[in-house]
Amino acid sequence: MMRKFKKHEKKLLKKADFLKYREETKSHEDQVIRNYYLQNREDYKKYNRLTGEVTSIVHHLRYLKASSKVRMQVTRQLLDKLHSMGVIEQKETLSGVDKLSTASFCKRRLPVVLMGLQMAQTLEMAVRLVEQGHIRVGPHQVSDPAFLVPRALEDHVTWMNQSKRKEAIAKYNRQLDDYTMAND
Repeated sequence: MMRKFKKHEKKLLKKADFLKYREETKSHEDQVIRNYYLQNREDYKKYNRLTGEVTSIVHHLRYLKASSKVRMQVTRQLLDKLHSMGVIEQKETLSGVDKLSTASFCKRRLPVVLMGLQMAQTLEMAVRLVEQGHIRVGPHQVSDPAFLVPRALEDHVTWMNQSKRKEAIAKYNRQLDDYTMAND
């Protein structure tokens, strides 16, 4: 049995609303986690930290002279890397990096790409497919939903050869070849 609160404790509890405080501080974080079906809060923190580091680099680059060789070289490397990852659309100027957010990295996760390729109807289903080993990227099977798909590999996301999903889709589309399925 709990003891009753003393008068000063009751007064303190009236002022502090712990539920509302959580909503105020983590509303954006919770929204991104829900929208992109992140299973691990640490993934959000990593993407957020990475976004902060890139923003910090861009901030420091802007202090250098526009004609500086170091600035041009580092800017080109940064823009090439972010564009090849698929996080930014254009690699001409640093202005596109200003729009960089945690959601930009979440959009490159394998389950989100699967939804874009219409291989899954929901993010939950896409995560399940990845975890169960039905998906490969290039020649390698991927079972981690946090896998970030770069632009170059986006076209190489396919079903595993032994996947029952691949077989069911082929049956539905009447493209099932018994010989091919037996040899895979």
